[in-house]
Amino acid sequence: MEQGQTTFKRELLAVLPSLRAFAISLIGRHDQADDLVQDTIMKAWAKQEQFEMGTNMKAWLFTILRNELYSKLRKRGREVQDSDGIFTENLAQHPSQYGSLDMQDFKRALEKLPDEQREAIILVGASGFSYEEAAEICGCALGTIKSRVNRARQRLQVLLQVDGESDYGPDAVSAPITSRAFAS
Repeated sequence: MEQGQTTFKRELLAVLPSLRAFAISLIGRHDQADDLVQDTIMKAWAKQEQFEMGTNMKAWLFTILRNELYSKLRKRGREVQDSDGIFTENLAQHPSQYGSLDMQDFKRALEKLPDEQREAIILVGASGFSYEEAAEICGCALGTIKSRVNRARQRLQVLLQVDGESDYGPDAVSAPITSRAFAS
């Protein structure tokens, strides 16, 4: 490892505790914060040639983390402008145990996928890499990654018994409660 890379690595590692604390303060969950920090470090490492040694590493990493978080939120489509607090006042929350159970089911289904499909779906679906980036990471053709992701999605639908859009969101018992919150 050359001198510049060694210095970059040392500065990057020194900022990790602050970066993690910042991520936890933004998200509130340690596991998701750790994932966000990992994604940030991966992006920073890949883009280290864009960092000018001698400038503020901490600010650069915090900016990457913040941008990564907002990108993930936009991808999920859950970011709603609510400057007047109207949506917040009418917000109904699905019981947390459902989400926890759904996540356990998803993890079990994900573990049943072949390694290549699991890797591809995580890179593209969870880590936010483009198909091209995922293909490069896996050392395979673009079409191969697309095929693996498609097969993984199809297999997950079967394993999770997802037939259509109606299988997402609140169940039949909770739907009337959450829809009333937005009806007023």
